[in-house]
Amino acid sequence: MEASLMGVSVLTLVRNRSAHLAQLVEGLRRSDRKPDELIIVDMSDEPVIVGPTSFPVRIDRFETQGLPLAAARNRAASLANHDMLLFLDVDCIPMRDCITVLCQTLSSHDALLCADVRYLGPYDARGVWEETDLLAQGRSHPARLFPNRGVREEKNAGLFWSLAFALRRSTFETIGGFDDGFTGYGAEDTDFGFRAATCGLKLLFVGRAIACHQYHDSYEPPVQHVADIVRNAMRFKARWDRWPMEGWLDAFARIGLVAWEGERLELLRLPTHAEMEASRVEPTG
Repeated sequence: MEASLMGVSVLTLVRNRSAHLAQLVEGLRRSDRKPDELIIVDMSDEPVIVGPTSFPVRIDRFETQGLPLAAARNRAASLANHDMLLFLDVDCIPMRDCITVLCQTLSSHDALLCADVRYLGPYDARGVWEETDLLAQGRSHPARLFPNRGVREEKNAGLFWSLAFALRRSTFETIGGFDDGFTGYGAEDTDFGFRAATCGLKLLFVGRAIACHQYHDSYEPPVQHVADIVRNAMRFKARWDRWPMEGWLDAFARIGLVAWEGERLELLRLPTHAEMEASRVEPTG
């Protein structure tokens, strides 16, 4: 199927990050290939607003508690009208070539594609920005190796990430979408990557399809999500007979938030304010 005959729906989720959303939309405005539509699943306390664009924008209000990522992504996909789906987290800014390269790749590869995400510092893309500056400032993820151009097949399905990925709509439906039994944060994307591999789908890391990740406060380990992570880890273990997110679970155990040994995982308590502050990642650039 030729890329010229395939439309692309860009899908994003937002919860109280209007400033990030504005920069994502600005990246789409500057793209060499504009999306055929942008679908925003809005879980914010106050409805988001998007300014004028040359492409259609649909904002779908999703009144919910917490952060049901799996259900929200499925909701976005169900609203899509086009053959290619490009999921972008709201804190990702697609660079000028990103949509073009992903669409060209999907036209010849029925696969699960990951874009090359570069991490920005706390003061990058906070107002007017130039792409050359973001590319100079963005840092690559150390565990995910992308080619300079073309694709690299990644055999480890656990390295799929949902920050910026693309696949054909029919393939998303074949996989069955995300399992919305994963509620809240954690493991829903790893489960999706594993189920894609079970369907025989290749995981391809795509060179030159770059999105820059806007800085926001973060925690390592993500203690604010400990209850979600424990619940989702147990669901993942029941399906795949292996634990996901082992680094986080080990860190939670050392702090005393969980008991984790062998087949047993139990939430003991939520973090204190002091433990939250101790886990906060300090900006480095």
